[in-house]
Amino acid sequence: MSVTRDDVLRELKLAPVWRLRRADDAPTAADRDGGSDGETDARHARIATLAFDALVADIAECRACGLSATRRRTVPGVGARDAAWMFVGEAPGADEDAQGEPFVGAAGQLLDNMLAALGLARGDGVFIANVLKCRPPNNRTPEPLEVAACRPYLDRQIEFVAPDLIVALGKSAACTLLGVDASVASLRNRVHRYRGKALIVTYHPAYLLRTPIDKAKVWEDLLFARRTLRDVVSARA
Repeated sequence: MSVTRDDVLRELKLAPVWRLRRADDAPTAADRDGGSDGETDARHARIATLAFDALVADIAECRACGLSATRRRTVPGVGARDAAWMFVGEAPGADEDAQGEPFVGAAGQLLDNMLAALGLARGDGVFIANVLKCRPPNNRTPEPLEVAACRPYLDRQIEFVAPDLIVALGKSAACTLLGVDASVASLRNRVHRYRGKALIVTYHPAYLLRTPIDKAKVWEDLLFARRTLRDVVSARA
């Protein structure tokens, strides 16, 4: 019986052997999206036509990524469907996963306080959502495939709500929407654009719970956001 290289490596306890993929073995973009390019495009096109309630129902039935196997409830978003303000975070946490509503834990209470300081309230001229509609296990950072699967839902929500201003809460949401890899500090105090909407970046409420000294910076950002919103409305009038 002939002895192969793999047999020797196993005997030396150096197996398993990892080999470099050949070029023709590399995963395609379609593989990473969980289906063929045609299937992915068809899904995105279908989501882009859904009415608001149908969108919420579609999110509840979504199986486009592995988070559907670990979630308790989907968290589509909450608020006024014609809101001037839209706040976008990263992903649901444990409390949100249990209740099906974004920002309901300690970070959510802080966000409500932030809104109250501006004379706003959840559901009154405000829509709140996350990039992901399902909680990643142990609140880990969202993976690219998960973001890609959920992105059409967020884009459709933005089309529906048509906010005058989007506020990205935290680095993950900001970098996802802007397509950059940058710190919140470097993205603050500027008006960005996403899908034709003015976008302001500030720190996530969960970060403020760990770093309360930066609450003053967030208040500056919110005042800047309010001025930006007024400018947007004035320019449209």
